Amino acid sequence: VQLQASGGGLVQAGGSLRLSCEASGRTFRSYCMGWFRQAPGKEREFVAAINWSGGTTRYADSVKGRFTISRDNAKNTLYLQMNSLKPEDTAVYYCAADRSLGLSTIPDDYDYWGQGTQVTVSS
Repeated sequence: VQLQASGGGLVQAGGSLRLSCEASGRTFRSYCMGWFRQAPGKEREFVAAINWSGGTTRYADSVKGRFTISRDNAKNTLYLQMNSLKPEDTAVYYCAADRSLGLSTIPDDYDYWGQGTQVTVSS
């Protein structure tokens, strides 16, 4: 599967953005999906994950209550709604697909990655 992330940009603290990740192919619904982010000089970190049906989600503590992951299998698209953004949310955000069922928080467990979209939150 090929993944294309979009929706990043520059926003003030407290603002909102919605990221999208479009997947190619007819197997999108077979994958658990995740969002990760990487700030300059830091390791890639888990943000959120969702199972194949959208019925189960998992979030990093740092974004819980502010971010919402969702998916539309009919449109082969994954979303990340980000509210109450903080300067520390500034990073390149990546979507990823995992063939297992585990809603993993570990980047190495994911099989396919999108190219990333920059999110910058100004104070």
